[in-house]
Amino acid sequence: MAFRLKYLGKESIFQDKIVLKKLLPEHHSFLCAKVNHRIRDLNYEVYFDATIEFLTILDQDAVRTYETTLRYLLAMAVYQLNPTYRFRFSYHISRSIFMEFSVPKKIDPSFVEKINQKLTQLVQENLSFERVIVNKEEAVQWYEKLGYNDKIDILKYRPEKTVHLYKTNAYTNYMFGMMAISSGLIKDWKLIYYPPGIIIQYPRSEMKGKIPPFEDAPMFGQTLKESHSWSKITQADTVANINDFVSEDRVVDFINLCEAKHARMLVELGEAIEQRRDALRLICIAGPSSSGKTTFANRLRIELLSRGFNPIRISIDDYYLPKEQAPKDSDGKPDLENINALNLPLFNQHLAQLINGEEVTLPQSKFDASLGKTKTLKIQEDTLIIIEGIHALNDALSSLVPKTQKYKIYISPQSQINYDYHNPMSLTDLRLLRRMVRDKKYRGSSAEQTIDMWPSVRRGEFTWIYKTQEEADYVFNSFLPYELCVMKRYAMPLLAAIEKETVYFPTAERLMRMLKYFVDMEEKWIPSNSLIREFIGGSCFREVED
Repeated sequence: MAFRLKYLGKESIFQDKIVLKKLLPEHHSFLCAKVNHRIRDLNYEVYFDATIEFLTILDQDAVRTYETTLRYLLAMAVYQLNPTYRFRFSYHISRSIFMEFSVPKKIDPSFVEKINQKLTQLVQENLSFERVIVNKEEAVQWYEKLGYNDKIDILKYRPEKTVHLYKTNAYTNYMFGMMAISSGLIKDWKLIYYPPGIIIQYPRSEMKGKIPPFEDAPMFGQTLKESHSWSKITQADTVANINDFVSEDRVVDFINLCEAKHARMLVELGEAIEQRRDALRLICIAGPSSSGKTTFANRLRIELLSRGFNPIRISIDDYYLPKEQAPKDSDGKPDLENINALNLPLFNQHLAQLINGEEVTLPQSKFDASLGKTKTLKIQEDTLIIIEGIHALNDALSSLVPKTQKYKIYISPQSQINYDYHNPMSLTDLRLLRRMVRDKKYRGSSAEQTIDMWPSVRRGEFTWIYKTQEEADYVFNSFLPYELCVMKRYAMPLLAAIEKETVYFPTAERLMRMLKYFVDMEEKWIPSNSLIREFIGGSCFREVED
């Protein structure tokens, strides 16, 4: 039966099914395609009416394909150098991947150069990747041959009976994502010796297909390192290990173990702030969307109360200018992520007046319970002011307060969890799931609405938040390793309800693939002050929109 395809600015009728790559010129830079909004690799066969959008590195979905293919080639390069070498990929600072070796335990710049040379060779050979479908037993045999026991561990939690593998030149592996059809499409990367491993940079869509300049972030990097060390010590460093806790009826211990980590960090913070008791007047809490800032601020307030402080919270949100006065984004809409959407002079003035012991009339219409239901506020000399929001670490927000009087905290979920050692879990997708679940529960928003606004949120984060994280005095990792077992129960129905032919389905499909490996976990043992309660409900703190 004839079918019609729209692609590359033209429209054609075909009688027989056709592979996507056959629609392209011999030399091209396309990495994948959207076929009726669904992401497909270029070996996909079309046999129905479709609108096809071929994607380059300028598209975020194509960047994921690029990064997945690059990891595959790096794994292949290391295997060809020495099949006994073992390593782990993770997402890291400066929008990069980190490659850390367990065998050999120590590497040097010459080792990095050998990998780079082998990777260059594989790209120049323009190897074709064959995607094959095998049953789980065959996949286990392949992985046993390669010594990839971590990949065997995750297979028992894969709901399907079959597994996709990519093969080329006697090497077989699988990355949790779509790959390009050939190695020659991977044209740009940087390997940086960064003890104890290698930083891997690749082009980004938000950089218009360029590799971003490498920006070291020692404090943020140390938090990632600590997160991985703790996960490894507690045997919660892979999805399979997390599932084992839930499947083997150790769930109560696991929840309390994770919550104890948060409690310990709060104690560390309390001790650090107490050491500067005589100087500090302002606690600033910032982080990207869905980091758990609201619950964290409440728990920190309780921790400080236990140490004899008299903390109060002031809402930055109450200082937003009317929408008509806010800066405009590139689409001409009010840009509420912009710091200049806030009444900065008034906020600064009020902070200075409060610290000086003056009475201030606040512009808010709804108040934090700790402030009482009054528009006026006057604080004592020993009162600590807590502010939280995406701009809280930006000194423009508190320019009249001396730096010696400020303590800055950056909060974000820093997951160092892997599906297997070659496939790290996305930090950004974790926050998107949190946001989606919370938006539905407290704002009545659909998953489509959350996905639709997410790119705008991400642009605001790159512009206003990430550049301030290294100015923090403390980085709080808000990730709870058990949370995706709980989040799955809430997120899966929302994602499954998204129509396959919509622009939102590629994101939904990616998130469902992420969640399907997690075992379901009941929430009844999660404490009411847990950070995850901010998203799924049942918090003992007053629910405040992030």
